[in-house]
Amino acid sequence: MIVAGLGFRESATEEELAAALGDEAPELLATLEARAALPAFRALARRLGLPVRALPEAALAGIATPTRSARIEERFGTGSIAEAAALVAAGPGAILMRTRRIAGPVTIAVARSAADPDRKGATA
Repeated sequence: MIVAGLGFRESATEEELAAALGDEAPELLATLEARAALPAFRALARRLGLPVRALPEAALAGIATPTRSARIEERFGTGSIAEAAALVAAGPGAILMRTRRIAGPVTIAVARSAADPDRKGATA
């Protein structure tokens, strides 16, 4: 399973979220519970017909990520919301296919579940 993890400002629009996804083709969207409830995120998930995994902050704490934001690490206990959300939602043994990419108010990362037979190494 391919999972897009998203971190974004509360003010992000559906269009900004969609633009950040670009040509990624996730099977699931993952983000923090508080962000998953926002209208722009819900609208994007509906538009794409994708399920959502809304993660509690505690689920991301302690998740090692290859990129780091000091502010995010201090607040959430992980270096990247997008990377941590993608990894947690993809399940045990998941690998990062794309490290975080920042597009305006949105950060996106993509992970693949360990059960996916076509899994490959991380790319930037």
